[in-house]
Amino acid sequence: MKTPFTSIFFDERLSEFGPGDFERLLNAARELWGEPKVVVLDEVQEVEGWQKFVSRLMVNRGVIVTGSSSKLLSGELATYLTGRHVDITLFPFSFREFLRLQGFEFKENWEYSDRVVSEIKRLLEEYLEIGGFPEAIRFGRLYLPLIYRDLVERDIILRHGVKHQSALRELARYLVSNYSNEFTYSRLGSIVGIRDVHTIRDYVEYMEQAYLIFQLRRFSFKPRSQLISPRKVYPIDTGLARSVSLKSHPERGRLMELAVFLEIKRRLSYSLIQGDVFYWRDDKGEVDFIVRSEGGLSPVQVAFSLEESREREVSNIVRVSKILGSRDALIVTWEEEETIEKEGVKIEVMPLWKFLTGGSRIF
Repeated sequence: MKTPFTSIFFDERLSEFGPGDFERLLNAARELWGEPKVVVLDEVQEVEGWQKFVSRLMVNRGVIVTGSSSKLLSGELATYLTGRHVDITLFPFSFREFLRLQGFEFKENWEYSDRVVSEIKRLLEEYLEIGGFPEAIRFGRLYLPLIYRDLVERDIILRHGVKHQSALRELARYLVSNYSNEFTYSRLGSIVGIRDVHTIRDYVEYMEQAYLIFQLRRFSFKPRSQLISPRKVYPIDTGLARSVSLKSHPERGRLMELAVFLEIKRRLSYSLIQGDVFYWRDDKGEVDFIVRSEGGLSPVQVAFSLEESREREVSNIVRVSKILGSRDALIVTWEEEETIEKEGVKIEVMPLWKFLTGGSRIF
């Protein structure tokens, strides 16, 4: 069989589909195309009892389960497929994918053409503005508030039966608007008027389960310090963040930081690398991201320009690199590009457009 058998369960014609119909569907596929080697089930979480069917299929064939609902994260799949499945988080389109949608072709040595780079920078501005959701790219920024509303109302409030609905809406808007800043659950509670820290923690976790936000822990070699330290938050998409933010012109550096964070998470997910992302802060300075991957620990800093802060940024990232035992580091800027070697640490300084198109290989 050249292509896998695919069934899409959000089709309204399958609205009455039940657990007993799975075998009938599989038999129909056999009659049409023969025994399928791979079965793709899209939005199968809409059918009760799907987990057992998937578990049975996996005995002698490959199975791919896809879906946009956070129901897929509720743990049922892990219960039936312990040690026999791999989770891949699909993100909104990357900048590289966005360029392809705009008809851009990555021809040999394209990055050395001034004309091509100028066009890419123009498209980068558009990408940061609209983000990577397919609907927003196709229909425009007006679609972004609808995506945000569905995430909050359907995937969070309705699914979890949230009691303090107004407070959750305020909390979601606050977190999406104030990304890259540290927060504590008690501080968030005081902002939205809820004293119970456990309720706030649950609400934030609901948002993370629905892929509205990601929580970022502070790096520490001590697990307890990671647990008790303040965290940072980053939304799932630059366009979504801009549409929700009360600021008409958010700081370019923060928007760059969000784009870099999402690209790091995307690469870790798609490459199946067992990695994670943290941030660094101590009494001597901060580093935006510490990437833990198979290659070790790599510090990544984002700065719009090094023109006025070169010595401070370089010295700080060298200091942190030495603490982490890393010989490589990365600084992402808007335009600057060079290689700096200091105290045994090699620092790539790279423009954002190059990083987002796959320029860095430090992790």
